[in-house]
Amino acid sequence: MSQRPTDPAATPLGKPRPAVFRALGKSDPPSQVEVDGDMYDLEVILKHDSWAATAIYKSTERRIVCKFNRKQWFFIIPLGWVGRWLGRREARLLTELAPIGNLPLLLGPVKIEGKVAPNAVARTFIPGHPLRWGELLDDAFLPRLKSMIEGMHARGVAYVDLHKPENIIVGDDAQPYLIDFQISYRQPRGWWWRLFRPLWFLRILQQCDRYHLQKHVIRSRPNPLPEDETELDRLRPWPIRVARFFGNRIRGCRRKLLVLLGIRRGKGLSRTESDPEDAVKRSMSHEGETQESTPAAGERH
Repeated sequence: MSQRPTDPAATPLGKPRPAVFRALGKSDPPSQVEVDGDMYDLEVILKHDSWAATAIYKSTERRIVCKFNRKQWFFIIPLGWVGRWLGRREARLLTELAPIGNLPLLLGPVKIEGKVAPNAVARTFIPGHPLRWGELLDDAFLPRLKSMIEGMHARGVAYVDLHKPENIIVGDDAQPYLIDFQISYRQPRGWWWRLFRPLWFLRILQQCDRYHLQKHVIRSRPNPLPEDETELDRLRPWPIRVARFFGNRIRGCRRKLLVLLGIRRGKGLSRTESDPEDAVKRSMSHEGETQESTPAAGERH
């Protein structure tokens, strides 16, 4: 019996990423960290890309998530300062948005061998799985997600990354959770900023949030209609149209580069990396399970 295309074992994989394309270079997240006076052991690495490495750690009592932002140089360019800035920025957002609820809670500083890692952020672990297109959701799921996005907007924040379903966690309690604030936009504050107040930029990003939320609403329906996609296309804000035009081309060039370097195979999809991120693995596993329960092409009516 031949293997199915979605079977990870049947997919030709690329070679491991070189250090320059990994946030921590040749290193992986540490085997042990200290947070709030407790020791945690590495359980699983969820993701390690160019900007951050994210992993689950566990103690005898609970699990937490630690994100280690970039410290690896990009050839001759030092980027440790970017990783430290990203860490401070995400920590500030988690703190300010905590009253909204259904977000990870920020924990104390991350210590490695007794020293604070300034590029690291620790947060609570949320049991659940990444949202899948077409997934049957609790009736209160999408209204609650909308309420969360509105709460962020009211605080001068745009989530920005809502187009990725893997950033939306379907909790074991059937509630929605948002987990990644790496590129979220927070309206700057201070007297100097009041002189300019470019609220138009925040408003555009928030409009994009609402568009992507509507996309999740439509694509979570059991039987979406063609008219739904037509309406969605009509509502698409112009920045998304522009970003899609250039983004698709940039993404295509990036994929070709990764294939050229041997990091990916074929068309350059992320699933062909030697160690794809956890959300990609889950998606591949889900597709495989779906195909196993669906008649083969020759057996369909």
